[in-house]
Amino acid sequence: MVASVDRIALPWGSRTPYGRHGSWPERQDICLREGVDPDTVQRWVQAASILHSDGDAMDIAVVDGRMAGVRGRTQDRVNRGRLGPKDLFGWQANASADRLTRPLVRRDGQLVECDWATAMDRIATRSRELLHERGPGSIGFYTSGQLFLEEYYTLAVLARAGIGTNHLDGNTRLCTATAAEALKESFGCDGQPGTYDDIDHADVIALFGHNLAETQPVQWMRVLDRLEGGDPPRLLCVDPRPTRPARAATVHLAPRLGTNVALFNALLHEIIRTDRVDHDYVEAHTVGFEELASRVEDCTPEWAARICDVPAARIGEAAELLGTADRLLSTVLQGVYQSHQATAAAVQINNLHLIRGMLGRPGAGVLQMNGQPTAQNTRECGANGDLPGFRNWQNDDHVADLARVWNVDPETIPHYAPPTHAMQMFRYAEQGSIRMLWISGSNPAVSLPELSRIRSVLAQDRLFVVVQDLFLTETAQLADVVLPAATWGEKTGTFTNADRTVHLSDKAVDPPGEARPDLDIFLDYAARMDFRDKDGGPLITWYDPESAFEAWKRCSAGRPCDYTGLSHDKLRGGSGIQWPCNERAPEGTDRLYTDGISWAHPDVCETYGKDLVTGAADDVVEYRSLNPDGKAMLKAASYLPPHEAPDAEYPFQLTTGRTLYHFHTRTKTGRTPQLNEAAPDVWVEAAPSDASALGLDEGDLVEVATPRGALRGRLRVTDIRPGLLFVPFHYGYWDTGGGHAPGGGTPGRAANETTVTDWDPASKQPLYKTAAAALRRVERGDGRPAPAPTTTASAPSRAGTVPDTVGGPSALVTESVGAPPDRRKEQPE
Repeated sequence: MVASVDRIALPWGSRTPYGRHGSWPERQDICLREGVDPDTVQRWVQAASILHSDGDAMDIAVVDGRMAGVRGRTQDRVNRGRLGPKDLFGWQANASADRLTRPLVRRDGQLVECDWATAMDRIATRSRELLHERGPGSIGFYTSGQLFLEEYYTLAVLARAGIGTNHLDGNTRLCTATAAEALKESFGCDGQPGTYDDIDHADVIALFGHNLAETQPVQWMRVLDRLEGGDPPRLLCVDPRPTRPARAATVHLAPRLGTNVALFNALLHEIIRTDRVDHDYVEAHTVGFEELASRVEDCTPEWAARICDVPAARIGEAAELLGTADRLLSTVLQGVYQSHQATAAAVQINNLHLIRGMLGRPGAGVLQMNGQPTAQNTRECGANGDLPGFRNWQNDDHVADLARVWNVDPETIPHYAPPTHAMQMFRYAEQGSIRMLWISGSNPAVSLPELSRIRSVLAQDRLFVVVQDLFLTETAQLADVVLPAATWGEKTGTFTNADRTVHLSDKAVDPPGEARPDLDIFLDYAARMDFRDKDGGPLITWYDPESAFEAWKRCSAGRPCDYTGLSHDKLRGGSGIQWPCNERAPEGTDRLYTDGISWAHPDVCETYGKDLVTGAADDVVEYRSLNPDGKAMLKAASYLPPHEAPDAEYPFQLTTGRTLYHFHTRTKTGRTPQLNEAAPDVWVEAAPSDASALGLDEGDLVEVATPRGALRGRLRVTDIRPGLLFVPFHYGYWDTGGGHAPGGGTPGRAANETTVTDWDPASKQPLYKTAAAALRRVERGDGRPAPAPTTTASAPSRAGTVPDTVGGPSALVTESVGAPPDRRKEQPE
């Protein structure tokens, strides 16, 4: 069956129902440039999505050396041929007319074009000056969640062993740091226990602060297909907004912001009270149950209801769902990670699974999800504040092992203190100890909290800023050197999705102008700096993506994220493969912890843990005394009130988040016609009762203000919980005429004009969902609705009359069910 479907108006496409324990049917989605059909495509080149963390596998269509569209890869385990709206349309941004094509340097206050030698010499010269004058701690690197594994690993080596700096982190700190920290706190090591395939087998799926429909839309398609098949799962959704999963849920809880720990402790209380505990599993595989049971003993649903503003009966219903599940799958994302007590809350979800024995078998798993396509690789490769290969910076044997891999002295690798997290790096830059900041593939002038502060940091004369990106972003406009980078489809490399699936993305077309792959830029820098190992040879011995991957394999050998059984060739032509992949598991590993907890022993664990309240690191003596046998840790946490609460001046709570049609700061999706038209500008969501009390109507121009700043947008009245405002964080200033942020206190449109400089003590992830805010009307609307999608969590209140989001011919996509893909024109290798 072949059909054309408007994938803006119907973003999740048509249904292919299947029953529990069945196999998800194939459905191939294809989007081609107007005038191109499958028969005229000259080459199909393998890739995977770079616009979310799902890892949807696809092929890029090439015609006359240009991208001409994409199709889903039906043989891939992740998506079975399906693609979401950003997958289907986002490739068009690569050909945008305003791509950076030559390096830029700042002269007399202006960015002007130059050649690569001039730009790189300026960076290398400044690096050498700072190393001589101030030492390695004067240089910091802030990277992305969208580069390739080979690039992160190269960056980690040159930063840690070449420069010798402790200041290396990624913007994954904003989205996935709590996921990593929660896994380390519970299991002693990073790595997702579950797999997307658990959707096929679960009888209860719990979504904790995770708008799956908009952040991982293909996996929401999978859930929708299960819901229409035999023996469908029951859904639990914890989210203050009326998301698509919330509307489909058996039980939906919409708690007050900042109260997750109270809610989760009540759920644990009920499961323990009703003795839905797998005592044999707890005894064999965990430590800390007695402390956990004692801590939640008084956390009744009635107690939590007063804190969370959720009916106690509904909390009881949620606990009943969790406690009676035969196979429970839980997923977690930013509603937990970017909120108050983030790590403590995420750990309690791990505790739910551990006390119920819901790990290591089909349908029983937890996914502490990622927000970015290659976030997992920053964690594995040590580009996010950890040491490569999930090594423990406090374990001298781990540092010595890494030094052996790199052939350097252990003292070369900074491990005198925890690696510096991103928020602290910007503070060091603000204070003047960091004097050079190299930003690759990220736009902190829009994505970090309290933007007026971030802009002032980046604009300092004493701070030398390097930006490596595709476009002249808001951050690049503040740089001293701008390097034009190649992107997905223009270079070759691997990346790993949120359930440990490794994909290869091959080069399909040449990058524009003089733009270069990030790997080539890092290798050029390393050569100019002449980084050496302890024997006087080159520190970095690889020269292309494949040799870089082989070097990474040597670093990962014997570690939890073991890649030694993988290669570029093995990943080419078939499905992505889940790590660990080695001699013991040559075809990969679908689930972790099938035979107990593997990486929590004191000798091998990635961390000795942290205090969930203060973030203080525990030491090996304490860890070994509490967990000598390396079991999973049931870490209890008491509820603490949020740091900022509503008051008379700022009576609302403000949360920020994503929409289905955009990614991060819209540098790609805002340049894609179908996606931009679906959500062209910022909006503000409020509940009907709040809008009515303030005399506000749909489409009014409103101002949201906090103690940090203000923004303006059109009002969308939705079924969000009363007292809460929502603003999407995607919108900056590059497409607003002048392209610059407002000055002199004028309200902007970026959500982060209003957010607070605060972070979770354990994961150091910024807290974007904790601000107190005020709302007022600036001017009445003209009768038109807000520029918000109607197909998503931003749908108007059920009583509203806003017309549906309109797609149109340019949004039509071919969906083919049951038809085998044409492989006659696969790229030869």
